[in-house]
Amino acid sequence: MSSTASPFPDRIELTGEGLVLRDWTEADVAAMPDLFDHPDIAYWTPIASPFDEAAARTRLDRARRLRADGTAVLLAITTDGRAPLGEVMLRRAPEGTEIGYAVGPAHRGRGLAVRAVRVMAAYAFERLGAEQVILELEAENAASVAVAAKAGFSLLDVPLIEGEEKGRPYVLQTWALDLP
Repeated sequence: MSSTASPFPDRIELTGEGLVLRDWTEADVAAMPDLFDHPDIAYWTPIASPFDEAAARTRLDRARRLRADGTAVLLAITTDGRAPLGEVMLRRAPEGTEIGYAVGPAHRGRGLAVRAVRVMAAYAFERLGAEQVILELEAENAASVAVAAKAGFSLLDVPLIEGEEKGRPYVLQTWALDLP
């Protein structure tokens, strides 16, 4: 990642691959529990669980804070700019430019995560000057490993990342996509 990259703009809307990635809005709060209150999301991600309307408001506030401080941007995954189907995140950190994602259970199997990751990676390369973007995934999360591979990422031969989230230990692999 380039250390001279400018902060995120106040508003972001990215289009490509049949998707519109857009800022979360107050109008999305009611839809967010259907997307994020699911055992898979609770298990594989740091997203709050249970995920109710209060958690949605907290997530929206957190997204705005992270954007304001230039740390991360969280965008709703849509096909038309309207109803959110999931989320894609881009985080700028000293260790690199990282992408994360979650797709609501009712919207899986449509390639949304793969396409959203590719659109977000292109944004990181073209607008932020990133030379590489990474995904940090648990090897046992077959769906996320498939997303990484389909999006063109390669597993790096680097130390595993060990930690604990929500009282559960995890071990993450690092996958990377280099600037084309």
